[in-house]
Amino acid sequence: MAKESMKAREVKRAKLCAKYAEKRKALKEAGDYAALDLLPKNASPVRQHNRCSLTGRPKGYMRVFGISRIQFREMASKGLIPGVRKASW
Repeated sequence: MAKESMKAREVKRAKLCAKYAEKRKALKEAGDYAALDLLPKNASPVRQHNRCSLTGRPKGYMRVFGISRIQFREMASKGLIPGVRKASW
């Protein structure tokens, strides 16, 4: 499990990115890179990192489901993910 502070940091970055999205887009179209440098660093979408929504694990993230591979396997085995079932042959 990730520390709560790490999860909170990612949430904060996502909010800041959404807040400045329109302004960033306008500045990029205008070509005003000096003004872009004055925006907060965490307002850049590049600084965001995908994390599991349940555990906060940063690695093994499955983008389609929004969870880590470990959580995916546990939930799929229990039948908690619709349309997914364990392969057997």
